[in-house]
Amino acid sequence: GTREAAFVYAISSAGVAFAVTRACSSGELDKCGCDRTVQGGSPQGFQWSGCSDNIAYGVAFSQSFIDIRERSKGASSNRALMNLHNNEAGRKAILNNMRVECKCHGVSGSCEFKTCWKAMPPFRKVGNVLKEKFDGATEVEQSEIGSTKVLVPKNSQFKPHTDEDLVYLDSSPDFCDHDLKNGVLGTSGRQCNKTSKAIDGCELMC
Repeated sequence: GTREAAFVYAISSAGVAFAVTRACSSGELDKCGCDRTVQGGSPQGFQWSGCSDNIAYGVAFSQSFIDIRERSKGASSNRALMNLHNNEAGRKAILNNMRVECKCHGVSGSCEFKTCWKAMPPFRKVGNVLKEKFDGATEVEQSEIGSTKVLVPKNSQFKPHTDEDLVYLDSSPDFCDHDLKNGVLGTSGRQCNKTSKAIDGCELMC
């Protein structure tokens, strides 16, 4: 249960929600379409119209498809709690970054009135959000509140994580060293730029 595993679970969960939502909006799926709950006028003075992304359906599908494996094993083990939390954090990365896109209408391109719809962020944006969460992930351990098992920060001086944060149970292996047991090939023999501070630099590689 490393922070790398946390990222993989989060972005996989987000990817399923994103792909299903996009398919709904494109009319590729029979069971869903655009979000019809986004209708009428808005307090900002524009009219909701067009095809708003049906993120609620995408999230629900991701929850039933991705989370079922953890729930079928009993969601009380440390790893199941970790995976379920990170799955939800991945979906939150989409939900919390939904955008309003608009189109102007009027004579000669004037914006006498405009129609708007809700759209998902580009998936690259979702990835960037989760990369930031990866960098600030919280190491956790299991605790009990009454009869409920929960994850809490291993270091009690750290503030509690939110639903949007990534959590992990185990420290990451040293990816610089050859460790076949953990599937780590190491960096021996790889070329790097000794003078570069960028991604091709030796310091960044190890």
